[in-house]
Amino acid sequence: MIESCHRDAGLPAILGEVNVFSRLSRTHAVPAAVALTAMLSATPALAQDQKGQAAASDTARKPQAPELRDKTSVTHHTARIEGQSVAYTAKAGTLVMRDSNDKAIASFFYVYYTRDNVTDLAKRPIVYSFNGGPGTGSLWMHIGFTGPRRVAYDENGFQLRPPYRLVDNDHSLLDVADIVYIDPIGVGYSRMAPGEDPHKFHGVQADIESMGDFIRLFTTREGRWQSPKYVIGESYGTTRAAGLAGYLQSAHQMYLNGVILVSTTGLSYDSGTDMRYVTSLPYMTAAAWYHKKLPQDLQSQPLAAAIAESEKYAAGDYQVALFKGGLITAQERTTAAQHVARLIGVSPEFVLRSNLRVEKQRFWKELLRDRGLTIGRLDSRYTGVDKDASGAQPDEDPALQNWNGPFGSAINQYMRDELKWETDDKYYVWGNVQPWRPDPRTHVGEMLRQAMAENPYLHTLTMGGYFDGGTDFSTARYTISHLDPSGALNSRFHFAFFESGHMLYLKDSVRAQAKQELVKFIQTTEAAATATSHQ
Repeated sequence: MIESCHRDAGLPAILGEVNVFSRLSRTHAVPAAVALTAMLSATPALAQDQKGQAAASDTARKPQAPELRDKTSVTHHTARIEGQSVAYTAKAGTLVMRDSNDKAIASFFYVYYTRDNVTDLAKRPIVYSFNGGPGTGSLWMHIGFTGPRRVAYDENGFQLRPPYRLVDNDHSLLDVADIVYIDPIGVGYSRMAPGEDPHKFHGVQADIESMGDFIRLFTTREGRWQSPKYVIGESYGTTRAAGLAGYLQSAHQMYLNGVILVSTTGLSYDSGTDMRYVTSLPYMTAAAWYHKKLPQDLQSQPLAAAIAESEKYAAGDYQVALFKGGLITAQERTTAAQHVARLIGVSPEFVLRSNLRVEKQRFWKELLRDRGLTIGRLDSRYTGVDKDASGAQPDEDPALQNWNGPFGSAINQYMRDELKWETDDKYYVWGNVQPWRPDPRTHVGEMLRQAMAENPYLHTLTMGGYFDGGTDFSTARYTISHLDPSGALNSRFHFAFFESGHMLYLKDSVRAQAKQELVKFIQTTEAAATATSHQ
């Protein structure tokens, strides 16, 4: 049985009675006045001494929170992946991080999958995986994308009725790489030590450092320094992954082979005020295309063609119109509004009222207003119903509500029933990590660029869904392409986008395509290393 990670603070000890006069009793008699004087003068010291004794007694009796320690649960399984039976070992565990005085400060929870019967670890890649938030566990890609088991959704990636179930992931990455899923401190089962600041690692730089220190220690203990190493992060996890590429390299001399960014954030890159409207326009076209809100001549085209037309306009006349600001003429303003409206499925009047700059939140509310529906932020294929249909933005994200129940239920079932991690602790799908320190001096995009500049074998793969409005594909491509304005790193930046949303892998066909892109990326990094080593 796995011991619970829960720490019980215990009950206060009950203090016994103390007779303050007992210390004054002596075998020899003394005069009454002298005895009284001695008693009165000694009382303060005696009281202090009694407090000390009481405190010592209280400390001795009071149950102390047990010290954090490493624990594991090892299980053996077989899954069907890409049509083949794959035997593997799963190790669920905690790894305690200590400070320079060997004091336990935090306990990281992880799940480590290794394929059985692998003899040469130097040729076996290892992938460190985590999600984002910040403030969510690693469950999403764990039981949704790359792990050997996944939550069952329908073929298009929409939830089934509860109770939810797990099935073999026929497109798991485990057939080609070992995987470690890591819960950052404060989420999943990862915890700070009792008495430590629970928000110590809740900031951009502190988070990167704590995760990087875990990866170094884990790699050492598991003997994986000789293996090709990759990090994969989703959403805010891409911020973490980009920063880790630089931190692992500079602080621990750990040179990665690849960084995989799934649904990429802005990576600390400031594109400017108006540029965000330019880069989000193609996403809006994709969302409008999915809901059949485009003009017939555009709607009848494949999605790729509709996006191409939107990208052409966004990179040309739309940028020029926004650049003019308030100096744009009335005719130019009207023409631009008509073009934008055609490309995103709303009225020209709405675009004009938005000063040609349509905010995503307003778009999610406006696109299907005539049907009384909103569309999802993280996956705009989903629709929702607001209490007030006349509002300016949606009440909530219907996509996120579609995911919380199935994944939250499945991860709790999976940990106890299949991985045999028996604990009464709560698995925090969403943890309390606020306030999250922004650390404006930490530029994770530059950390990634510098790591790639110093490590000629390091490649980056950016993946995303066309219907993701939270971390849209066009902005991701713009961000990555501007990390290195010299263009010297272009051959090592790779892109793969799919007809899906933020959690692109929920759709069966996309999960298969994304797996192929991951395998191709790993093979590309291996081939590049071989070619370079022979030069």
